[in-house]
Amino acid sequence: MMPANLQSKAFLLLLALVTIAFGAILWQFHGAVFWGVILAILFTPLHRRLLQRMPRRHTLAALCTLGICLIIVILPMTAITLSLIQEATAIYERMRSGQLNFGLYLQQVIAALPAWAAHLLDRLNLTSIADLQERFSSVAVQASQFVAGQALNIGQNTLQFLVSFGIMLYLLFFLLRDGPSLALRIGQAIPLEDSHKRQLVDKFTTVIRATVKGNIVVAASQGALGGLIFWILGIQGPVLWGVLMAFLSLLPAVGASLIWGPVAIYFFATGAMWQGVVLAAFGLFVIGLVDNVLRPILVGKDTKMPDYVVLISTLGGMALFGLTGFVIGPVIAALFIATWDLFASGQVSKPAE
Repeated sequence: MMPANLQSKAFLLLLALVTIAFGAILWQFHGAVFWGVILAILFTPLHRRLLQRMPRRHTLAALCTLGICLIIVILPMTAITLSLIQEATAIYERMRSGQLNFGLYLQQVIAALPAWAAHLLDRLNLTSIADLQERFSSVAVQASQFVAGQALNIGQNTLQFLVSFGIMLYLLFFLLRDGPSLALRIGQAIPLEDSHKRQLVDKFTTVIRATVKGNIVVAASQGALGGLIFWILGIQGPVLWGVLMAFLSLLPAVGASLIWGPVAIYFFATGAMWQGVVLAAFGLFVIGLVDNVLRPILVGKDTKMPDYVVLISTLGGMALFGLTGFVIGPVIAALFIATWDLFASGQVSKPAE
């Protein structure tokens, strides 16, 4: 007869091995699984309201919630992505044909610089317009090639994208329909007291909802406003630049200005004063105000984390996990704070010395 202690260790080892193996199987579609879980958390309150109107019809309520999710989230994102691909490809073709020359724009800016700025560039060994033009053109071409390459990859990997998209929707449906029972089973397997589990789960869901909704609202607002002002000023590719500003807005404080700032400088340098004034004022007092006002309200208030923790965890999460890191980073930070609060308050017994 095998000793009980040895049986327990063998079972824990088996549990760890099969868990790792299952995680490895899911990893190929980790993006689809991740966003399926995120969307399920975000749309669970809506699903509960639908269940109140159609009790005991869990499948129909889940299908209705899934349809609403498709209409207000997935279809608009698909339309924006298609427009982005078209504009990025068009700009790349114009750059390759020479109709669009960012190096020439840079040369015009350098030529319009005041004496003190030219002297500063001379001290930094940056006065060679040809070198700067070549470097800037190289970076611009590489960036446009990257965007066009991503568009090409999407086209070439259509099957894989459709499979991942289908998995996400399939998983989202079952998480909406069977989410409460699944959460109950997972909670029963976690070896913590019920109060601690509730506290950590509440923190987890609150941070995900606040981070996703807050960052998406800020990004969509800044991207839409940036694309609108670019369209008004007649700048080519407003959808492309608006989407880039939306993505960069995930970097608090400086994100969208990395796009509209250089364009405003170009306007000033080339004598287009009113366009430069309008863009700079709009960027500072409208686009910037969205970040300074909405982000603390939508993200910091609900997560109850300091702004600097939200900023650092967002940047660190994106550096480690890519785009999904803007959710994962703050969630890890919030759980870190919550678990240490439990430990420091004495609610969780400390190990005996």
